[in-house]
Amino acid sequence: MTHPFRCLHSADLHLGRRFGNLPEDVRGRLMEARHQILNRLAAAARSHGARDVFLAGDTFDTETPTDKIWSQALAAMAAAEDLRWWMLPGNHDSLAAESLWSRVIAQASGNVRVITTPAVIELQPGVMLLPAPLPRRRPGRDLTDWMTEAATPEGALRIGLAHGPVQDFSEEGGNADEVIAQDRAATAGLDYLALGDWHGQMSRGSRTAYAGTPEADSFRHTGRGACLAVTVQKGAPPHLDRVETGQFHWAEMPMPLVPGQDPGPALRQLVPVQSAVRRDHLLRVRATGRTTLADRLTLQDTAQALAPDFACFQLETQALGTEISAHDLEALDHGGALRLAAEDLAQQTQDPARSETERRIAAGAVNRLFSYLRDDA
Repeated sequence: MTHPFRCLHSADLHLGRRFGNLPEDVRGRLMEARHQILNRLAAAARSHGARDVFLAGDTFDTETPTDKIWSQALAAMAAAEDLRWWMLPGNHDSLAAESLWSRVIAQASGNVRVITTPAVIELQPGVMLLPAPLPRRRPGRDLTDWMTEAATPEGALRIGLAHGPVQDFSEEGGNADEVIAQDRAATAGLDYLALGDWHGQMSRGSRTAYAGTPEADSFRHTGRGACLAVTVQKGAPPHLDRVETGQFHWAEMPMPLVPGQDPGPALRQLVPVQSAVRRDHLLRVRATGRTTLADRLTLQDTAQALAPDFACFQLETQALGTEISAHDLEALDHGGALRLAAEDLAQQTQDPARSETERRIAAGAVNRLFSYLRDDA
């Protein structure tokens, strides 16, 4: 084949994910963004001259999505009738979900193809797809093995499509027998191997890549979700273009502090300057180091002031130590029971005989006393 073949490579849509670890007011927005991603993928395919959209596994978050989830997904793909959607069952929605896939196949429009067997598919003259659908969540073997012996016409492009980890690399971890050989593209003579499972984009050699999830779903991968616009031509490495498709931007940032440093400006420097764009940002800040009791409260106040601008804002202070000075204790109380309690807790925070957890609890108690006194004032 002399003409280049263009396709859109995506994976891990996880339609129907509930995001139970996040505040309730955020979950609905995230779930809707995942459904709308199908429209964004269609637009990305058209803008890059691709007719074929490969979904390399985990289109659905579970093997039992609600009827509304899979039915509306099929409707969105059917509406993009100028495209062909190739759905590969992954580990979250494997072929073991017979009820799901039988209904999807029965209702799918002609431009939606569910891949159920590892067999060569002719996409167009001179372009062959070699897929490896997952028969169950843990297949226990490298499902791409068959590609090395798969016969295709001489000179045809060979494109592999699979879902799973490469060697010791995986989104969730798994059985070592299930890993995809890192040199599979070479051993199977593939011009491109399109993979799903890892939710961040990553290339493994010049002819193998993970597309990542098109709508980011955790703090593990910074940024917005994306897919890959791929151009494959015989005799040359595939050309990969990152196409950002996600609505929500996820980020986790460290914030090391030292005593005497004003944490307010330090925290504000980490967030997007324009408050209008923060609505679609999920930000987790991990404060570390040490700070004074008063500055710790300043940090908490700044976080509370910023939080309403964001889809989700989390400040984690478990690894932030607190230095409690005599001045801090004087501010709590000049004498009496409150002062004595504060002094005892302050001593506990420095007691090497106590566990790290006990010292942290004591520091938190002093911090709370300081906060209550300030609020009363």
